[in-house]
Amino acid sequence: MAFGKNTRMDSRRSSSSSSYCSLVTIVVFVALCLVGVWMMTSSAVVPVRNVEMSPSDTNTEVKQQVNESGQFEDGSGDVNGGAATYEPEKDANPTQDGPFSEEKGVQNQDENFGQQKGEIKNDPEDTLKSEVENKNEGNTDAGEVGNEGQLIDREKESEEKPEEKKKPESEEEGKESEDKLDSQEKKVSESEEEGKEFDDNKKSDSEEKESEDEKKPDSEDDKKADTEDEKKTESEDEKKTESEDENKPDSEENPSEKGEAVKEQDQIEEVTQNQEAEAEKNSGEGNTELTKGEGQKEVFPDAGQSEILNETNTQNGAFSTQATESKNEKEIQEARKSKNEQASFGYSWKLCNVTAGPDYIPCLDNEEAIRKLRSTKHYEHRERHCPAEGPTCLVHLPEGYKRSISWPDSRNKIWYHNVPHTKLAVVKGHQNWVKVTGEYLTFPGGGTQFKHGALHYIDFIQETFPDIAWGKRSRVVLDVGCGVASFGGFLFDRDVITMSFAPKDEHEAQVQFALERGIPAISAVMGTTRLPFPGQVFDVVHCARCRVPWHIEGGKLLLELNRVLRPGGYFLWSATPVYQKLPEDVEIWKAMTALTKSMCWERVALKRDSVNQVGIAIYKKPSSNQCYERRSENDPSVCPATDDSNAAWNIPLQTCMHRVPESAGQRGSQWPELWPQRLKKTPYWLNDSQVGVYGKPAPEDFMSDYEHWKHVVSKSYLNGMGIDWSTVRNVMDMRAVYGGFAAALRDMNVWVMNVVSIDAPDTLPIIYERGLFGIYHDWCESFSTYPRTYDLLHADHLFSKLKKRCKLTAVMAEADRILRPYGKLIVRDKVDTINEIESMARSLHWEIRLTYSKEQEGLLCVQKTLWRPEEVETSPASSTLA
Repeated sequence: MAFGKNTRMDSRRSSSSSSYCSLVTIVVFVALCLVGVWMMTSSAVVPVRNVEMSPSDTNTEVKQQVNESGQFEDGSGDVNGGAATYEPEKDANPTQDGPFSEEKGVQNQDENFGQQKGEIKNDPEDTLKSEVENKNEGNTDAGEVGNEGQLIDREKESEEKPEEKKKPESEEEGKESEDKLDSQEKKVSESEEEGKEFDDNKKSDSEEKESEDEKKPDSEDDKKADTEDEKKTESEDEKKTESEDENKPDSEENPSEKGEAVKEQDQIEEVTQNQEAEAEKNSGEGNTELTKGEGQKEVFPDAGQSEILNETNTQNGAFSTQATESKNEKEIQEARKSKNEQASFGYSWKLCNVTAGPDYIPCLDNEEAIRKLRSTKHYEHRERHCPAEGPTCLVHLPEGYKRSISWPDSRNKIWYHNVPHTKLAVVKGHQNWVKVTGEYLTFPGGGTQFKHGALHYIDFIQETFPDIAWGKRSRVVLDVGCGVASFGGFLFDRDVITMSFAPKDEHEAQVQFALERGIPAISAVMGTTRLPFPGQVFDVVHCARCRVPWHIEGGKLLLELNRVLRPGGYFLWSATPVYQKLPEDVEIWKAMTALTKSMCWERVALKRDSVNQVGIAIYKKPSSNQCYERRSENDPSVCPATDDSNAAWNIPLQTCMHRVPESAGQRGSQWPELWPQRLKKTPYWLNDSQVGVYGKPAPEDFMSDYEHWKHVVSKSYLNGMGIDWSTVRNVMDMRAVYGGFAAALRDMNVWVMNVVSIDAPDTLPIIYERGLFGIYHDWCESFSTYPRTYDLLHADHLFSKLKKRCKLTAVMAEADRILRPYGKLIVRDKVDTINEIESMARSLHWEIRLTYSKEQEGLLCVQKTLWRPEEVETSPASSTLA
């Protein structure tokens, strides 16, 4: 280093006269003026950056990044690469379209930025310096600038030793040169702010450096020594090097420009560091695009660059963030989407304008139809009165609604806000029906007849009459006037399923409580029409103080129970007439005794529970017609042979009894197999002469259906649909056929409401024979349940059949009504129907979980969300009587 220094000092002392410096200064001044005027007037110049870049800034970055990268690659500096690359050029006057050419667009802006960092800074003074260099003897040819290491060594040498630069021999000439250059430098800075274009002029810079080297001829050994020392300094203390660079002018600057260069360096240092940090961050997102060309390698910043890439503290100031702008735009788009998306799918949804609000059941809350009733003596106002067309509005959500509690915890407590009714807690709280406990409604498991818990009551019945055999002989139970259905809820512990029902009456939301708890129930009443069940299907019928006047009008209501009770089945009656001696109770008891005797029911047990202080009477329906034939009076009468006991849809009640099937091939002539064998056993009355639903002989059809659904459930529904079955409790098969889907779920902790459409083959008796239960229904009408009561709806080729009779929009609105938020709908149907259902689901803002199609058959799984439309119907929901 010392030898190289003395050599330069000697060369400067032997420099030519001051006239030579004056000539250079004048030429520089004229050239800069011309270039400045050309750049300010040129229409091709557009701003690239709003930050001034001094020669010292760029040269500092070049030296640091090139040395630290450890390699030179054939390509322009790539910001995302984490380190810029340097490329020597052979063309003395390269031609470029500029940083914003029509074809390159924004990409060229990034490339230009990479050039600013990875290449020597382009300066208007380069043009003049090139001319001066062309006049000097011994200049290196521009096309031979290939030794990048020497070029960088000279830059560093000139920066680290600015005090050794040649000084003007005359103070006046030096001052004049300083003033002129200062003036020109300010002009150049202004032109940069207005839109300075950084062209690729590496050659000019190379010539400039070599021109100055002519004035200060150093030996190659000196330069190499200087370079080695400088590299050692950088590797030992990178931060110190960068700090020193701020106070060092480039070799092309006059010493008098040192102050201004330092100021400019201070102005852009923070911006440069921020851009370097952002480039470092971006490098991980697109590292496949870091470098291009032969031998391309990913160039990542090493530890030496950590200071450059550190981000300084910043403030938003008057500028909003991209996150805020994006969030605001998303909210605007979502609001617009909620109004326009429905139209894009061809559907428009509104909230129902009804008095019932979140508890709306269209066929039970038809106020106009109820007002037109001539009488309510037989509870006609609690029966179904459906609109002529199914509503297409959506039901409100209760305020504060939460996802339902999972079973079995739900049996004991539910969220208060999901069913925000407290009347029963006030009226029936002392009987342990329901209580309000903080944010929950709790259910101690009691009832009017079993204050000390349903399980004790269930076991009391078993002890009273062991032949009841819960979970073996007795599998399917009908609970009349169920209240909150605690009886059915705890019968699950005895492997018994219970169809509970009660009217939508002054016992506020009792059925809704049951369903929210995860217990099967429907809203129905024993009024003027038959219950929606086949004849002779229930193993047991239960009434615990159910408030039904069985004995009046010739026992019409009790005769309806006789219709649905299986021959040999049991009727459990626990009411005050059984164990109290009040005059009214005594009178009812006598009437019931006479009626049951005339119906040939045998009283097999009568006992009082010492714990609950209630009594129970157990009756058995006959298994043959012998008793009917021996009666002295035909009262009640036997129904005509033409009267079908299975006919149940809107059929008026009659005061007659259906004969008991006695032929071996008739359904009802035998008791089903014990549970659980009955689930898999082909019903005994199915024979090969009968054609099944799918075209095969009935027994084979039955078994094929069972095997099919076992395969589908185990291979697809349980594992391939992404359904969390721990959140599924209440399930509905909207088109059940043989009940194979429900049978396949037998080991799951769920219950399935099997629905057989009124226009489908009547296979519901087969479902009951298997130890399952279900109901008849017309899907062009609303179902007799409260809103938000099912976790999963399953529809196998249902919608394509309904399209022939009713509007699918009404059916989907009904599905939305009875499905809980976060509940699933699985549809298997024709592809065109699947597409239609999917479009409606999207318009309802449901989540599309799965779609699949093959050979014109499709599968769709969607999930309901909490979304509700904001617009409400202008007029009340349709109430025209069907």
